[in-house]
Amino acid sequence: MAMTRLALTTALALALAGCSAEDGDSPSAPAAPAPTTAQRTALLAALPSPYNEADLDNGRRVFARCRACHTITEGGSNMTGPNLYGVFGRQAGGLAGYNYSSALQQADFIWDGERLDHWLENPRTFLKGTKMSFAGIPDATDRRDVIAFLKVETGYRPPAAP
Repeated sequence: MAMTRLALTTALALALAGCSAEDGDSPSAPAAPAPTTAQRTALLAALPSPYNEADLDNGRRVFARCRACHTITEGGSNMTGPNLYGVFGRQAGGLAGYNYSSALQQADFIWDGERLDHWLENPRTFLKGTKMSFAGIPDATDRRDVIAFLKVETGYRPPAAP
């Protein structure tokens, strides 16, 4: 298992090596192509526990509940909710061009898997005053799977190993 994980992580690193930091900096740069199945598998394996054990197909199905309000593609439009591409590592309420609730504008945290897990469990109790009317995802496995799906699909890159 450790050897397979190392091989997948190495394959992911090699696949990403061709991308330069400038590629996404230009507003006229085309959106990055969707990850291939092999890239998705490698990225999933490189995620921290428990996300590396997630079921991406289930995560995609769970995210179907979110698609009415959110896009996930690079450069995707904001809808009722903000575009989620690049959400991990982003300041809460920090996507330019989206009109956040006062609660999110004043939130003092960076989105990570743990915070998103609590948010998705029940957004209204996680952050009082949010305008998100979604009731939440009560099942912990579904939340794990959708968070892993989002990490794989929204440009998340695991920190480099020391």
